[in-house]
Amino acid sequence: MHTLLLLAASLFAPAAPAPAALKTLHSLVPATSHAALDAALSAWRNAVASGAVRRTDVLTVIDYSRPSTETRLWVLDVPAGRVTFAERVAHGKGSGDNATEHFSNTMGSRMTSLGVFRAADTYNGQHGLSLRLDGLEPGFNDRARERAIVVHGANYVNDAIIGAMGRLGRSWGCPAVRPAIAKKLIDTIKDGSLVVAYYPDANWLARSAFLKAAAPLKAAPPVRISRPADPS
Repeated sequence: MHTLLLLAASLFAPAAPAPAALKTLHSLVPATSHAALDAALSAWRNAVASGAVRRTDVLTVIDYSRPSTETRLWVLDVPAGRVTFAERVAHGKGSGDNATEHFSNTMGSRMTSLGVFRAADTYNGQHGLSLRLDGLEPGFNDRARERAIVVHGANYVNDAIIGAMGRLGRSWGCPAVRPAIAKKLIDTIKDGSLVVAYYPDANWLARSAFLKAAAPLKAAPPVRISRPADPS
């Protein structure tokens, strides 16, 4: 039955984006983030084909190789080749200052997690409307629910903080965005779309099942990642 469901998902999944749509997306995302975009699109294709996502119209890309002072989160309408959000996003306190240098799947680390997530349900919490994320990659982000890694708005994501500190404020591992756009962004991606948190870490690029169809990417020097010694 499981095999049949996967086959059905692949048969009825949308076709790959038209070349024109892909060209447009590449023109709308900085060239320095094209590796992140290409990896995310490969993950999107594989997730759609396997039935890992319910929504195939939206893809969120976070490029953690960029500093927090720069735009590094894009919400894409993939079939139309449109960018619907281009935003700064905060990373975890344990992951670095302006640059995101350390990643973890461990409770209490207050670090950002790498990898492919599914945007799930919403709730109203300390930061208002928040979006739960299900980590789809064992050893890299599959403890996201347990760690309460969610998309939410935060007052420390603003220009004044950058002016005062030279970086955004930091979360406990959550991808936090400007409060002014948080609700609209969350409503756009909730209920089953794909979210890809990218960094050119050689281990993740080699091991991620969602990137098996990705074109070879030049990896950055290995980053120190805190995670279980033998991810399942």
